[in-house]
Amino acid sequence: MTQQARFSKTAVTLAIAAAFGVGAVVADRHAAITNAVAQSPAPAAQAQAAAPAAFDASAVTPVALTTGGTANPAALPNIADLVARNGAAVVEISTEKVAHRTAGRAMPNLPPWFQMPDDGGQQQGPMRGLGSGFIVDRSGIILTNAHVVDGADTVTVQLQDRREFTAKVLGVDKATDIAVLRIDAKNLPVVATGNSDVTRVGDWVVAIGAPFGLENTVTKGIVSAKSRALPGESIVPFIQTDAAVNPGNSGGPLFNLNGEVIGINSQIYSRSGGFQGLSFAIPINVALDVKDQIVKNGKVSHGMLGVTIQEVNQDLADNFGLKNPGGALVGTVQKDGPGAKAGLQPGDVITAFNGRPIARSSELPAMVASLAPGAEAKLDVWRDGKSITLDAKVGSRDAMEKVALNEDGAASPGKLGVAVRALTSEEKADAQVDAGVVIEQVTGAAERAGLQPGDVILSINRVPVKNAAQLKELIGKSGKVVALLVQRDDARIFVPVNIG
Repeated sequence: MTQQARFSKTAVTLAIAAAFGVGAVVADRHAAITNAVAQSPAPAAQAQAAAPAAFDASAVTPVALTTGGTANPAALPNIADLVARNGAAVVEISTEKVAHRTAGRAMPNLPPWFQMPDDGGQQQGPMRGLGSGFIVDRSGIILTNAHVVDGADTVTVQLQDRREFTAKVLGVDKATDIAVLRIDAKNLPVVATGNSDVTRVGDWVVAIGAPFGLENTVTKGIVSAKSRALPGESIVPFIQTDAAVNPGNSGGPLFNLNGEVIGINSQIYSRSGGFQGLSFAIPINVALDVKDQIVKNGKVSHGMLGVTIQEVNQDLADNFGLKNPGGALVGTVQKDGPGAKAGLQPGDVITAFNGRPIARSSELPAMVASLAPGAEAKLDVWRDGKSITLDAKVGSRDAMEKVALNEDGAASPGKLGVAVRALTSEEKADAQVDAGVVIEQVTGAAERAGLQPGDVILSINRVPVKNAAQLKELIGKSGKVVALLVQRDDARIFVPVNIG
């Protein structure tokens, strides 16, 4: 497992399977909420508390590049004006969790609940973290990542002019990793937001944030790809860039050269835990939809079809009679779910959703999730060598996930509270195990015990677990507390779970 590439987000190492597809990717998430880093930043100029003027891309002065003394027509943009106009609306976010008593010695690279019971327990001090955010409304509305403020007891926002405010968390949406904060201030500087849908691969982008607590750090790059589906985050069509992003940048804005925010920096792909040229941002169109729902309703609802899907490769396309690989191949259809009611069947290939062609299966979950539960959707489906059209009424993602936990998981939310699947042969070889099940969704007792998607359950009450059915059976025969042997990355430890 240690040789696997890693996604960095929180200070926890975990393996996660794509929630809407098949297969699994082993991943590490590094500290976007890191322990506070001691630092002595240089004094910064006072920022003007006014909205940034619109940035004129035509005013960008190209910098001529030379090769061997000869002028090269290629040019780099001058982004100083963009930063000067927008930097004041980028904020540093610090979080704190109250002290708590642990059961033993903390293992390296694991969260505080994952303990080795060898020291009788110790009193830990407050846990602190750092992140970034940006102001989108003069009344004090701030956007950041959900993982930046998740579980925090106190959230403090520092502006570029050094003023600090205690923020209220209006709401979080873990499915998209978006959080909305409010601070009690007026006439604040704000960013302009753009349209992430029209962003093109190759466009220049600029990231501003507080990596390792170094506030208002500016990095640049280009859009490397669009509509990336990452493990466990399948409803977000991530924007991939090569702008340098590190722990502490999470929640900060990604600008285009017009000075408009087109994304929220969220994750990096790394073998070391630091930046290696692959950064991922949540499209601003997704974030603004979440923000509007939280401000209006205090919560977020996402649509869901209730099916699992996978990619269509050339061999499958040939077998199904498709001219080219494309679309989303339906693997399973949840009983009585929206997909089942619409007539979807395993083996169907969804080629378009509401008239939008699906080139890759990873595009479909984001399309479905963008609709409110109850919305009507038209599906173009390839079945038995011909095209048909199905009408579906999108269901609620929250409701469908609860059903999935009951139907497909090892136990109902009232018992263990996990949805699991068997490990693939590749995952077994990588984890160096002969059997086990990987957690795909977690709630209830398991979540309270600290289990997370991607954890591998190896045994329950010292009985090896081979599949979900066996796990469910063992849970049914257990008492109020079960002992799970769990593997996360290279660490194994027994975790007691109260299912009483």
